[in-house]
Amino acid sequence: MRNSAEIDQALRRTSDAGEIPGVVATVGTSREVIYHAAFGRRDLSKDQPMTTDSVFWIASMTKAITAAAAMQLVEQEKLSLHEPIGKLLPDLANPQVLEGFGADGEPKLRPARTAITLLQLMTHTAGFCYDMWNDSMATYLEKTGTPSITTCKRAALRVPIVGDPGTRWEYGTNIDFLGKAVETASGQRLDAYLRDNMFAPLEMNDTAFKIRDSMRTRLVGMHVRGPDESLRPFPFELEQEPEFHMGGGGLYGTASDYLAFARMILNKGRSNGHQVLKPETVALMSQNHIGDLNMTKMKTAAPPYSNDVDFYPDMPKKWGLSYMINTAKTPEGRSAGSLAWAGLANSYYWIDPVRDIAGVIMMQVLPFADRKCLDVFAAFERGVYCHCKPSADENDVIN
Repeated sequence: MRNSAEIDQALRRTSDAGEIPGVVATVGTSREVIYHAAFGRRDLSKDQPMTTDSVFWIASMTKAITAAAAMQLVEQEKLSLHEPIGKLLPDLANPQVLEGFGADGEPKLRPARTAITLLQLMTHTAGFCYDMWNDSMATYLEKTGTPSITTCKRAALRVPIVGDPGTRWEYGTNIDFLGKAVETASGQRLDAYLRDNMFAPLEMNDTAFKIRDSMRTRLVGMHVRGPDESLRPFPFELEQEPEFHMGGGGLYGTASDYLAFARMILNKGRSNGHQVLKPETVALMSQNHIGDLNMTKMKTAAPPYSNDVDFYPDMPKKWGLSYMINTAKTPEGRSAGSLAWAGLANSYYWIDPVRDIAGVIMMQVLPFADRKCLDVFAAFERGVYCHCKPSADENDVIN
């Protein structure tokens, strides 16, 4: 690709300087892939270079895929966005709200005032949270001996909500319940449903909950940034024989596979001759579904795993099904109304329908929202838009 040297330089410089171990980045339009490169190393404890087909834990980038699967079933009228989800998932029929803890340290619970819907699960307004960003839930898990969601144990799903459904946005385990809804409505386990209805038509051949042998040879190691800014390898792997597949964060995959998913969204649901989603479904998923509510700052309750998260703090952010939506143009050039989100180990994507651009950048570093990783992401995105024409016409590509 002509004139990609600026992007190459930014990514190579950061990895060569040891600020990140390695990175894979890729960009596409609705018509073609226009950038794909890898820099640095897969693992600082080994000599393997990063390659464009390297496999990452994509964590919460899983969410948009699970939501797209659920919307296929909405199209088939096997799921409903607005009906109480407790009709389908009895465990959610009578949600309890955590209101704090008594003098004896025991949790104080009350019945929720309204039922939970599928739409609320998709928009993180159902009331579920992550203990990583909620001190009260962290305390609840400790007091009750409830395992964390990343254990992929069924007991991890038996938790109260922290607010009445529909009353506020709070990032949480909602999409794991969405995955259970996909399983119940389809009659398939989530891994099988995604394989047949999402990965096969999109040719996402290196994306799965279970790391196959062919994927393991290309697996990127996890790293942790210490207080002195140094990086060290950190042994990490999700349970490979889980009690349930974590629809909110369980997938492993490549940057090119994820770009195939993002380009399907740009293409109004179409890819490789398959209509994966109807155009009107893609349009619906891309709209604000939290009304006057806003995405709020995610204050860390677990600093080793996440910093505070507050993307574009001066800009109201909305939520679609299920992506963050920026309401104004970003400093990097992303159009207002674009879709985006991320994975815990500092992988990120964005989909800009106005400019017909989607980008994916993957690293494997904790904690989340690492400043150096965010700087790399911003430099990459700025470089992409620097070489884009200002309108989404047929020439709107990096050149």
